[in-house]
Amino acid sequence: MHILIIEPYFTGSHQNWAEEYARFSAHKVTILSLPGRFWKWRMHGGAVSLAAQFLALPTPPDLILAGDMLDVSTFLALTRPHSARIPVALYFHENQLTYPWSPTDRDVAAKRDSHYGFINYASALAADAVFFNSQYHLDSFFDALPRFLKHFPDHRGLENIAVLKKKAQVLPLGLDLRRFDAHKTPRAPKTPPLILWNHRWEYDKNPAEFFAALEAVAARGIDFRVAILGENFRNAPAEFERAKQTLGARIVHFGYAQNFADYARWLRRADVLPVTTIHDFFGVSVAQAIYCGCFPLLPRRLTYPALIPSAHHARHIYHSFDDLVARLGKFLASPVPPSPELAAAMTTFDWGTMAARYDAVFSAMAQA
Repeated sequence: MHILIIEPYFTGSHQNWAEEYARFSAHKVTILSLPGRFWKWRMHGGAVSLAAQFLALPTPPDLILAGDMLDVSTFLALTRPHSARIPVALYFHENQLTYPWSPTDRDVAAKRDSHYGFINYASALAADAVFFNSQYHLDSFFDALPRFLKHFPDHRGLENIAVLKKKAQVLPLGLDLRRFDAHKTPRAPKTPPLILWNHRWEYDKNPAEFFAALEAVAARGIDFRVAILGENFRNAPAEFERAKQTLGARIVHFGYAQNFADYARWLRRADVLPVTTIHDFFGVSVAQAIYCGCFPLLPRRLTYPALIPSAHHARHIYHSFDDLVARLGKFLASPVPPSPELAAAMTTFDWGTMAARYDAVFSAMAQA
């Protein structure tokens, strides 16, 4: 069976997901893509460019697997003679109905932000099956969709919600977690505990609360070090530069890890991961850190309660900022060893398990 992944925004977790599935699948998986930049333009114009690439293929695939930034309806209209009989699966890494927009975005000020959510909605209608990377993601999308459609003046299509629900299901992200096994690094004894940040440097990851928690425990005289990893951008939140001043020598790494080996070694060295994110549909960086033996402190919101087994909630889920500070201070004062059971639970998402699940789902679609 030949699966064609079409990804207009080929970078980061989108790129990793596509390339790793192509590597681990028992099927033939090929990729049509565009560089991962100008995300708004990719949602508007990516379908046109990718349709031209598709029409140039020597043979058609058995199934099209589209990323959520593809305008599926436009793509299918432009390729109709060649794509009409090919089943189309749409995979939501994120969606623009519930993604928290930055208040400084020009489209928010001009009230143009709804258009991107509508592309997601129309694409889901055009696809034969719709997949979400977590149950939280699926639930939040369908919770937001009625409110989104009611904003329009008439012919709102509320009856389409039931249609979409019938073809929607959860298919978690696959992760190449075994790749971290080659970079096991013993935690240095009798050194201050190491706090980890391994997320994107963006406002939705809530760096203000993360650094406030660190400053709160530092004010108590508790010793620690912190490694600030993750992809950073030209317009990164100002909290990162301020943290260089307030945390000073406590920061042992500040910036993007330029290769995987360095990234993996920092995750293996880290002791505790306080997560303050206000938006996350899955939690790739969190799952990676947990697999590497980091002690997570996760908020009781978003996808996190479902990411770890409920038996671990009492130890790892916090309820408020004050609770986070108290738990973080307690851990730093008396670190506990990582839980092998919790780390092992993350292997549910490893491609060693997930590839066969993907293959079965898409084989059934192609044979229907």
